[in-house]
Amino acid sequence: MDPILVSVISNRLRSIGRQMGAVIERSAHSPLLVEGRDFSLGIYTKDGQLIEQTEYIPILGYAAVPGVKAVINYFKGDIHEGDVFLHNDTFSGGNQNSDWKVLRPVFFEGECVAWTVVTGHQADVGGAVPGSYNPHATDLWQEGLRITPIKVYEKGQKRRDVWDLIFGNIRLPIVADDIQAMIGGCVVGERELVNLLKQYDVNTLNQAVNEIFDSTEKMAHEIIERIPNGVYSSRWWVNDDGFNPDAKMNIDLKIKVEDQHLTFDFTGTHPQTKGYVNAPFPVTLSSVMIAFFMLSEQEIARNEAIQRCITINVPEGSMLNPRFPAASGFGNHLSDQICSAVFLALSEALPERITAGWNPLLSTIMNGFDERRNAPYVDILLNASKGGSGGTYGADGYDHIGLIASGGALAAQDPEMFEITNPFFLHKYEYAMDSAGSGQWRGGLGVETELTILSDGAQASVFGDGDKDETAAPGILGGSSGVANYVKFEYPNGETYQTKTKDLISNIPAGTIYKQLAGGGGGYGDPKKRPVELVAKEVKYGYISKETAEKQYGVKIKDVKRGSVAEVVR
Repeated sequence: MDPILVSVISNRLRSIGRQMGAVIERSAHSPLLVEGRDFSLGIYTKDGQLIEQTEYIPILGYAAVPGVKAVINYFKGDIHEGDVFLHNDTFSGGNQNSDWKVLRPVFFEGECVAWTVVTGHQADVGGAVPGSYNPHATDLWQEGLRITPIKVYEKGQKRRDVWDLIFGNIRLPIVADDIQAMIGGCVVGERELVNLLKQYDVNTLNQAVNEIFDSTEKMAHEIIERIPNGVYSSRWWVNDDGFNPDAKMNIDLKIKVEDQHLTFDFTGTHPQTKGYVNAPFPVTLSSVMIAFFMLSEQEIARNEAIQRCITINVPEGSMLNPRFPAASGFGNHLSDQICSAVFLALSEALPERITAGWNPLLSTIMNGFDERRNAPYVDILLNASKGGSGGTYGADGYDHIGLIASGGALAAQDPEMFEITNPFFLHKYEYAMDSAGSGQWRGGLGVETELTILSDGAQASVFGDGDKDETAAPGILGGSSGVANYVKFEYPNGETYQTKTKDLISNIPAGTIYKQLAGGGGGYGDPKKRPVELVAKEVKYGYISKETAEKQYGVKIKDVKRGSVAEVVR
């Protein structure tokens, strides 16, 4: 095909994805989707191949592909114009109970030619714990409602019995509102695709998609060819299985590079755990793809063709591919550790393209009853959990960016909206001095958060990792680790409780102060090679202390306010 026409169609597809995203941002109701933008969008071929992906939250991108194909295969022969399907089931291609897919077929001249899909994190999906992060769960039914492939609209008509059955098992009406917004996003995508087909026809679109796939595969081959052939290994650790805070589970990885092909083999990884610290295969798939894109050093389309160049082997029954009916609510957040295992394995082959360790996520879902609004609430404390990324060759880590899988800066809450939406009063939300690992290129800074809980009876579900010095974001090639995470509750009676990394705290009284530190990223390279004037400037700005400047970087500061240097002791 004419390459200019292919480029035009490719950009039109990308534009359609952005329009779908704009619908979600402007019509959803929950802070998770509106401010956190915890969703992803895709355009698929009629048989479920990913054509175009708009990643608001990267982990939801490739993780949606197996579920989309499962729904299409399940309803094969019973798909009609105006149908809408729902899915979240982790044992038929889903990645997490809380992440629901809305799928809508695109018909043109009486034929199904494509699909529009939105995947979004829901504020509640039933189960034992509001917000549906249950650290005590031992099977998927204790985590929330299991939605196997199901049709909620048929030929444009809502199936009220099915709709009421689903949302009758959900605590918050806002979830139904968000699903309607996601359906709206799919409808807009369908409309724009039909307009595209009216201009170019189905055959032209299919030819263009094939050209896009071939081009993407060629680019992926070129990226892989720049990695020296060989087998590269790593072992990374996951901490706390939800029942034993001292438990350690290994992720073993061998990456085989053969000319234009990569094989990721997770044989030897820890068996599936008793609790919810398990990642369904789609999470492992998407995590590997995230790491690949980060290492590629160039913009490359996110579509089906890349998987022609990559093989992923994850033994069934392991923590990264558990057997039915394993709980897996924490699974998305193993993405941090999976990506870190990839970086560590390739650190020898690609030392200038990897990063030091990112701060492992430690986050809290708060839920309860807001006495001001006379209504229930559920919210993830997004801002409080966003630590720093690792430093890399030639650049410091990003400050306050969050976990790898979230796309970092995309997920953010406006502090004033946060106080309006939830019964909290925010006292502190700021960069944490000395939180970043030192290095020639330091890690990104973490943040400190402090707030007061205003309503009685709140419940907190804490989930994450990295609450000990040895589990904080590690440095690399001489860089030091970031500081460890913590979450603390200071009760009105003077008692203090520091949580475990997988924890559930109930009946929190009004007046309790919540404190959190999200640690910084690891440093890259010898700190003594960091420019002296930059160290002095960061002392002046309060990023690092006078003591750290001297101890870690070998720079004695004479005047903190001016950032003047007294002596260099390297």
